Amino acid sequence: MTRYRTQYRNVLESWRSQAPATRLIRLWLGVTWIYAGWDKATDSGFLTEGSSSFIGKQLSGYSTQLPFDFLFNKLIEYSVAVGIIVLLSEFVIGLATLLWIAPTTAALAGFSMSVGLWIATTLHVKPYFLGSDTAYAVLWLSYFLILVGNRRNLDLSLDRRGLMRAGAVGAIAVITAGIGKIFARDRSTLGRSSVSGKKLVKVADLELGATHEFALDGGIPAILFRTKSGVFAYSAICTHQGCTVAYNSASKVLQCPCHGSEYDPFSEAKVLRGPAINPLSKINVVVGGGWVILR
Repeated sequence: MTRYRTQYRNVLESWRSQAPATRLIRLWLGVTWIYAGWDKATDSGFLTEGSSSFIGKQLSGYSTQLPFDFLFNKLIEYSVAVGIIVLLSEFVIGLATLLWIAPTTAALAGFSMSVGLWIATTLHVKPYFLGSDTAYAVLWLSYFLILVGNRRNLDLSLDRRGLMRAGAVGAIAVITAGIGKIFARDRSTLGRSSVSGKKLVKVADLELGATHEFALDGGIPAILFRTKSGVFAYSAICTHQGCTVAYNSASKVLQCPCHGSEYDPFSEAKVLRGPAINPLSKINVVVGGGWVILR
């Protein structure tokens, strides 16, 4: 009991001893990271293969925007594990920041995560200030430098008591994630755009038999076809483990480069060859005003 009282006093003292500006940064970062973990924990599709918000589809979307897509293709194969690590890491970083448990290590971890998200998701956002990841990276770095102060040597190691507190935070993160699953809700938005009636390509620029690649919200890749019967589109995310499929014009199939699954785009994207079992998700597109429009 005495140990908990001591920790409680340490937390209160840590808040009292910090300048108002530092407390504001700490509060904002801690709460935001916890909320980010909660947002994922309450998303029923985040760890569910085939869902539009599945972490594997997000990783696949990131891979289409970066030169080192081979790295993401490896991560895609372990999407669920990656998702669990990200979710729990956000809880742990946020809780540790608010509860003054290994604060310097938590700040460095928050900075590293923000930089990683910047590279993966908002590196190509222009102007740069429209992407929030750079702002969070600067906030975490500023908070880290405040904590370090004028110390010449940076010690990120934990003593026995510190390890116990870190373990407690980890346990709380797991419990909170579990509670989040109780309140999980479906956020299926596949095929929708943040802009209603988003124009994809002019019909005149899309010849019969041609294809057109585009991206949904979050960078999720998709592919559009035009045939004599009209236009149609599918998610380019393989339903096996989330790799990005590509259209082979010679064999007229959509092929997955990771494990060899094949789909027939001219028959509801049904599976022609496994290991995939489910067809690709269909994207709702229509023709209007001379454009192919995402609905």
